[in-house]
Amino acid sequence: MSFETYKDEGDYSYRPDMGLATDVAITNSLQIPLLWPTEFTRDTITLSYDLNWGENSSLKASLYSNTSELYRDESGWSMSPSPRFQAYAGEVTGEAENTGLNLLGETLATGLFAEEEHTFTYGADYVKHDTQYDLAIASGGSKHSEESAKNLAFFIQDKIDFGNGLAVIPGVRHDSYDIDSGTVNNDYSEFSLSLAAEYQFNENLIVKLSSTELFKGPEISEVFVGAGLGDNRNQDIEAETGINTEFSIAYDGEVGTNKTLRLGATIFRTQIDDYIFDNAALPGGAPRETWKDNVGDMTVDGFEAYAGFALDAFSFQLTYSNSESELDAFTQYASLDGARLEREQGDTISADFTYQITAYNLTLNWDFMVVDDVAQGTDLYGADLDNSKDGFTVHNISAHWQPESVPSLHVRLGVDNLFDEFYSSQSSKNGVSFHPVFGELFLMDYEPGRNIKASVSYQF
Repeated sequence: MSFETYKDEGDYSYRPDMGLATDVAITNSLQIPLLWPTEFTRDTITLSYDLNWGENSSLKASLYSNTSELYRDESGWSMSPSPRFQAYAGEVTGEAENTGLNLLGETLATGLFAEEEHTFTYGADYVKHDTQYDLAIASGGSKHSEESAKNLAFFIQDKIDFGNGLAVIPGVRHDSYDIDSGTVNNDYSEFSLSLAAEYQFNENLIVKLSSTELFKGPEISEVFVGAGLGDNRNQDIEAETGINTEFSIAYDGEVGTNKTLRLGATIFRTQIDDYIFDNAALPGGAPRETWKDNVGDMTVDGFEAYAGFALDAFSFQLTYSNSESELDAFTQYASLDGARLEREQGDTISADFTYQITAYNLTLNWDFMVVDDVAQGTDLYGADLDNSKDGFTVHNISAHWQPESVPSLHVRLGVDNLFDEFYSSQSSKNGVSFHPVFGELFLMDYEPGRNIKASVSYQF
């Protein structure tokens, strides 16, 4: 059993997911506070159990509950000269509760048909999400919203090893998904199939090919944005389905005395049918009015390649990755045709270098990441004036010392963003957008500069 509790209390900007420039623009335009008293707590409890039964079977069970609570004092809205925004003044409370049960079993069997070996993996996965949001309005009255979603899945797969390097892995999964939200009250069910094959040429070289069907129902909204309060109904929204196909090759072997070479590459294509966009333009609605709807079929193509080498106490790995997405939009959303995912990242090169000074039980590490620019182009919910993204390069160094005389003691020292790079993560809000009330908004949420860190830990 494990229990974890977390509490964060302080004054935060109204839109912490966006850059400070955006919050300043909102503050100046509406004449409201820049910072809002906020409190967030999270409690998590997990119960786990492992069981071995028979000679060749095992079962792992995990039961968990996670409860998060939000409080924010929004009385600052009363400072706005606009009666429209004054009406928002009050206190916000919210809660998100996630509970789940996971069962994962494994059974080994041989010779069901010939001399092949079978590894059966099977189980069930249940998860339930409940959210609620309340606004106690300072001038009187209140607003309330709550949503819930639950999913029950059963699955089984069989890895069939023919003993000659070839293994085939068929699988099947069934999902039953129910949702009651501000957008839709419906239930969905789907069978998903998977098939993979791998061939081990020798102890160093292996290739894999797999294809897996996908299923994902509409999701409930986050508590922070109102848990569905004010969402437009769309009872006809469909679940996302699709297929992911992947091919990989990997080599790991010695190429000399104390010399190890690692090479690998993965290429994939993910096709998502009936892609759900949370901010699709509402047909017949106001210019900025949106709803959640299926807007088209999304395709994501990508690959990753890596090369690593180890010589005695020195090792390094170099990785290159690329991913591109494109929406084939439905007719009613033709303006989104060809759009990419908002959080798409440019081509990325990363490297990791490690050197162990065994005489002093000291490990030195240097890693860096180079991310290329992303050119301006149509995307989903990105900035409407300039959605290009600047590339960046970030270096980190660290040292880990474990003294021989005190083996349970760990001393770590490091510097993140060594050269104090000024950059915004491409996975965060980026670009320049226009708002009819606030004007131009610079959305970039810049990452921390140089950060020096140190820690001392002792394991009893």
